[in-house]
Amino acid sequence: MANEVHNLLLGLDRGEIIELVTRSGEPAYRAQQLLDGIYRQRLQSLAEISTLPVTFRKKLAEAGFSCGLPQIQKKFSSADGTIRFLVEFADGQTVETVWMPEGDGGEEGDGSEVEDISQGRRTRDWDRATICVSSQVGCAVDCQFCLTAQLGVKRNLTAGEIAGQVCAVLREQGVTPPEDRINLVFMGMGEPFLNYGNFMKAVRLLVEEVGIAESRMTVSTAGIVPRIHDFGLEAIRPKLAISLNAPNDEVRGRVMPLNRKWNLDRLIGAAREFPLRHREKLTFEYVLLRDVNDAAEHAREVAELLRGLRAKVNLIALNPGPRIDFQTPAQDRVAAFQEILIKSGIPAFVRRPRGRDIYAACGQLKRTIEITKEP
Repeated sequence: MANEVHNLLLGLDRGEIIELVTRSGEPAYRAQQLLDGIYRQRLQSLAEISTLPVTFRKKLAEAGFSCGLPQIQKKFSSADGTIRFLVEFADGQTVETVWMPEGDGGEEGDGSEVEDISQGRRTRDWDRATICVSSQVGCAVDCQFCLTAQLGVKRNLTAGEIAGQVCAVLREQGVTPPEDRINLVFMGMGEPFLNYGNFMKAVRLLVEEVGIAESRMTVSTAGIVPRIHDFGLEAIRPKLAISLNAPNDEVRGRVMPLNRKWNLDRLIGAAREFPLRHREKLTFEYVLLRDVNDAAEHAREVAELLRGLRAKVNLIALNPGPRIDFQTPAQDRVAAFQEILIKSGIPAFVRRPRGRDIYAACGQLKRTIEITKEP
């Protein structure tokens, strides 16, 4: 099985494809034909790449190469149009990837609005769609309010498996960026910054070969401080979202054990040093847990913590799940929290829950193969 993963074409970048073509004795222009077949046409087999000569396709197949598009094992459709895909890789491991027509409002206020006006064209019954992408099988970050944390971590995904989720969903939905407005959020299963090299290679593949602009991508981290510093130095990078979820170390340490390694002082310090682009804002994600972090005094602490940052806050009322020992706050509590932030000069938005009925909402991804509540 290790050889199969090694010989998947999806995941190879332009330089690696050119090297493969040259080594095979083919003219250089074959590299573009191969890249187009894999990343633009998103073909499932070498036999489908009709621009390549049969002899070259046969040579690749005999060397053990295959296109490498992951398989959609199952899909579940929500009443709100959201689709949760169970995506299977070559070794049989699976992750979940989510399609959200019109998104969940998470990009509001982060600098995307200008681009939305000037780019893309509306060709469907949705103006833009968001794909939520996984970066690990399971997750090593033990956030107490997240279903994915209950899985632990099985392994990191390769760059091809991360980019491949996007390619598989685009193919399934029959959409093509940049003609169709597609946003990506790396907020699915796993912590992207604990799989940094593969994640960043996947980003470059998605920008350079699939055709999705980096400005249409957002990555969320629970607060891996050294990688935040590295991320700020990247030439090509998505927008950054930081999972805050608490106004102080006492509360954050309870709900996010990672805080014991990288506390709020270090995390906010990294955020203040982060090099933002023109019109870009940092996003802080804040999951509201009833009677834990949703009080008025907590909102005032958050406002003070973020004072002076070019940032906005996305508020997420907890999406419930089996064996999650927290409750969702009432809507008026969420609204009061938002109002305090706004009055303190902190832009704050409430993310709409998408796909709660199929376990597709934020914090609910758990490779659930049936839509039944667990005991």
